Amino acid sequence: MPAGLWVALGITAVALLALIGLQAYEAITRPAQLASDAAWVGHTFEVIESAQRLRSTARDAERAQRGYLLTSAPEYLATYQAQAARCPQLLDELRQLTRDNPEQQRRIPNIAVALDDWLGERRRTVEVLQQQGTAAMQALIRSRAGLDTLRTVDALIEAAIANERDLLARRQQQALAHQQQVGEVALATGGLGLGLLGLGLWLTLLAFHNARDIERRRLESEQQLGEQLLQTQAALAQTQKMEALGQLTGGVAHDFNNVLHVIRNAVSLLQLRLRAADADTTQYLEMIQRNTDRAASTTARLLAFSRQQVLDPKPTDLNKVVSGMAELLHHLLGESVAMETVLGSGLWHVTVDQNQLETAVMNLALNGRDAMSASGKLTIETSNAFLDEAYAERHPEVTPGQYAMIAVSDTGVGMTRDIIARAFDPFFTTKETGRGTGLGLSQVFGFVKQSGGHVKIYSELGQGSTVKMYFPRLPGVAREQPGESLAPEKAGTGESILLVEDNDDVRTFTADLLRQLGYRVITAVDGEAGLMAFEQLGEVDLLFTDVGLPAGMSGRDLAEEVQRRWPRTKVLYTTGYARNSIIHHGRLDPGVELILKPFTQASLAAKIRKVLAKDS
Repeated sequence: MPAGLWVALGITAVALLALIGLQAYEAITRPAQLASDAAWVGHTFEVIESAQRLRSTARDAERAQRGYLLTSAPEYLATYQAQAARCPQLLDELRQLTRDNPEQQRRIPNIAVALDDWLGERRRTVEVLQQQGTAAMQALIRSRAGLDTLRTVDALIEAAIANERDLLARRQQQALAHQQQVGEVALATGGLGLGLLGLGLWLTLLAFHNARDIERRRLESEQQLGEQLLQTQAALAQTQKMEALGQLTGGVAHDFNNVLHVIRNAVSLLQLRLRAADADTTQYLEMIQRNTDRAASTTARLLAFSRQQVLDPKPTDLNKVVSGMAELLHHLLGESVAMETVLGSGLWHVTVDQNQLETAVMNLALNGRDAMSASGKLTIETSNAFLDEAYAERHPEVTPGQYAMIAVSDTGVGMTRDIIARAFDPFFTTKETGRGTGLGLSQVFGFVKQSGGHVKIYSELGQGSTVKMYFPRLPGVAREQPGESLAPEKAGTGESILLVEDNDDVRTFTADLLRQLGYRVITAVDGEAGLMAFEQLGEVDLLFTDVGLPAGMSGRDLAEEVQRRWPRTKVLYTTGYARNSIIHHGRLDPGVELILKPFTQASLAAKIRKVLAKDS
């Protein structure tokens, strides 16, 4: 028998027991309750009748006494005396009937005092008439003009009657409620009986519906699994698309960096040699320099998106990074945008490149500002998070575990699903022409992925957007490593440098830069030529080599051979972007010194002085 039928049978048995118990309870308790209600109602009527008899007897005694005073007729005197004698008896009867009522018991002594006063006055008046005559009696009556003690007795008795009438109304209402309950119980038991009849019919149909429900749930489960499979396939397709775009943009950026390196340094040399040139020439050179710097920034973002930028990750406290950026972000956002930071307590440390993290936060903040037309609010929040297996199933690139999270939220116009799906694509933007390159979110995407993290966009049209960056928790509590200070620009003092670069223009201009800095420069086009130069010259102070070299020997291979044979020679690498020969998954190997193209003469001077001074 299906489990549902057993449940139904259990419910039926419980209902039957409840019905039997209810009927037994009604049969035992209800008659006694109704009889008690009737007795209390009758008792109240008896109290009211007793109080009314006391009042009526007192009034009869008053009328008989007046008749005697006017006529001196003996029959009036006899009636007065009989009624006056009954009044204390009736009062005692009322006292006995109201023993259950504390309020009435407090009122009875007042009635007794007022009744005694009234009876005493009546007796004195009769005695004066009998002993002193009519004139003395009339004088006594006039002396008590305005005093009506019977009215006091009437008022007290009327108050007692009013109290009993209120009590009677409540007791009659209670009795009526109990009688209605009898009807309600009868109606309920009838309804329960009908319900049991319906339950029997339901039990008949349950067996058929049970099998149908099982089949329906099986179909729904299959449909849900199919939808999850489609979502996973869509996510995989998106990941493959981003990987393909990353490879394409990374290669373009690498080649473009070499071009920019030549242009930037050629302009620098021209500015030095044409210091006395006319204003137009100087303006054109500055224009070339500015646009070269913009192009270099664009290639850096492309490398970030392609996950081929060089990262220098260190244990980092995200709260300190956000706090340190607060003042700068306030200036960037402007007065029309309110900014709030909500820093989570006990935030886990992560391993990230702090400079790239600050760039990512700044890009998100500027995007949020641009999404708010006139004014709004930007919120930067940090917290600990756990991405579980269920979340990882919906996002195949996510590894379940503990993460530290930074969320940047705005109150802007929001994004549609289509825009969210393309938001990380390079050069995709919804801003007006000239307001953005479309690489801000691409940099965020590439940096987070390269750091082993996860990035997610949440948005609703008209409400705003939130971008969350998740970074894997760093096991244990690590102190942040102090940041490196930039070496001051210093000219060389004749140290020897072997420059190995396969690009002719890059090699020529870099050699000129080094000579202007005061170094002795020897150049080579590839690794083999570099080794030959070492063999001819002997030991050299610094090997400055590109990572990617032709003829089968990479810059890493050359450096390892040189340091094996001439261990005191220092090594400095340069690259547009570095492959796994020098950078493991986009991270610097310990002890490796690297400067990225395009670099300036000032940054090159500082880097070389640092390398030459290291361990010297």
